[in-house]
Amino acid sequence: MVFDKPRLMVAALRGGSGKTVISLGLMAAWRMNHGLRVVPFKKGPDYIDASWLSAAAQHPCYNLDPFLMKPDDILASFIRRSEPGDVSLIEGNRGLYDGVDVQGSFSTAELAKLLGAPVILILDATKVTRTAAAMVMGCQQMDPEVDISGVILNQVAGKRHEQVLRGAIEAYCKVPVLGVIPKEVHSFFPERHLGLVPPQESQDAMASMEFAARRMADCVNLEQLWEVASKASPLGLPASAFEQIPVFEGASRPLIGVVRDAAFQFYYPENIEVLKEMGAQVVEISSFEQRALPDLDGLYIGGGFPETHLETLAMNRLFRESLKAEVEKGLPVYAECGGLMFLCRSISSREGRYPMAGVFPHDIVMEVKPQGHGYTVFECVGENPFFAKGETFKGHEFHYSRLVDGEKAGPFVFRLAKGHGIIAGWDGMCYKRALACYSHIHAVGNGRWANAMIGAALAYRRDRHHVALDRRADPGGRASVFSGYS
Repeated sequence: MVFDKPRLMVAALRGGSGKTVISLGLMAAWRMNHGLRVVPFKKGPDYIDASWLSAAAQHPCYNLDPFLMKPDDILASFIRRSEPGDVSLIEGNRGLYDGVDVQGSFSTAELAKLLGAPVILILDATKVTRTAAAMVMGCQQMDPEVDISGVILNQVAGKRHEQVLRGAIEAYCKVPVLGVIPKEVHSFFPERHLGLVPPQESQDAMASMEFAARRMADCVNLEQLWEVASKASPLGLPASAFEQIPVFEGASRPLIGVVRDAAFQFYYPENIEVLKEMGAQVVEISSFEQRALPDLDGLYIGGGFPETHLETLAMNRLFRESLKAEVEKGLPVYAECGGLMFLCRSISSREGRYPMAGVFPHDIVMEVKPQGHGYTVFECVGENPFFAKGETFKGHEFHYSRLVDGEKAGPFVFRLAKGHGIIAGWDGMCYKRALACYSHIHAVGNGRWANAMIGAALAYRRDRHHVALDRRADPGGRASVFSGYS
């Protein structure tokens, strides 16, 4: 079988060139003006840009990361998830050739070659004219196998500026300029930390996307872009695309909760999808609603920005205390980054100190600078309900928070060969069946994660069933749900 659907890689010379805004504008314009079903992808470990791309395309945005995933896994995931759409648009990250080493390993360029995707290069034209052609030519010559099929000029000062830029690039580089976007005085996309504010927190998300769609329709040749996308190289399906995953059916299907709201929004859609594909019943839960945690077999708390919703989280005492009570009963909980913060005793910011769930007897403080940022590589070395000792994983972290008494949080579950973690070189706290770490895991690159989630949930269900039977047989006995990890 051969995959030959249209696809496009949007790349740039550096981060901050406008890739995300242009990408989501293109998706929205293709969808709204041309009725195309666009499947969005984001290169690298990213949640916020991906959430904007998803909103623009009205379709889940999937991540492709050559560091976290093997090439065949990337191809299998890309082909499978592209199939329902008319065109796939992949937004690169940082500069086209930026990677983790001198060779540019795991770069946007390497991903474009793997996917057979033509590259549209976004060039920030601020304070540059003819030199722009040298920049494009350098990208062409750096690796001739990268198919640079067009350029979109961003932040162009006026007609004369455009004429020199376009003339130089098309004359010397022999690639067409497919769009010219004028300099903007006002940004419709507010930023925080190193990127955009998530659309869930934006007051004008829809208006911003409509503006971006109009801007792309006015300034970019969408028909020519479609022609470029349609010339993408055919792809053969890797063997992993045909692998079967185990499926739990009927009464054996575990019920797994996902805490999802404005505070906890960092979830890869692939992680949720694979849980469902394996037969889990997934129910979304809000930490903002004044309700106790429902009856579950397992719970997943992802990352996000709990620090921007501290008062709301602290006021929801019913939810916090019910979560802690369920952990004490043995509920398996897998928490990443923001989830780790919420499971601690408190979070302190400039506004004050706010109580959280209190599963772990540690306090969190927000700092001005990142406390961990980048890829992680770690080995499981401690007891926990999800992973066996000796298993290794790749992930990523990005957090401004830290544990006040991090050294006292051990013994830790994960030893890091790369990354920071809770303290330098160590990550993962475990109490009973609750495991919390700063590292995020992507299910496509770590296939054991979904098995671990479902396995822990089924084990908890079996334990509860046995306890219920024991209590019926011996009403006066003291059956223990779970001996617990400490």
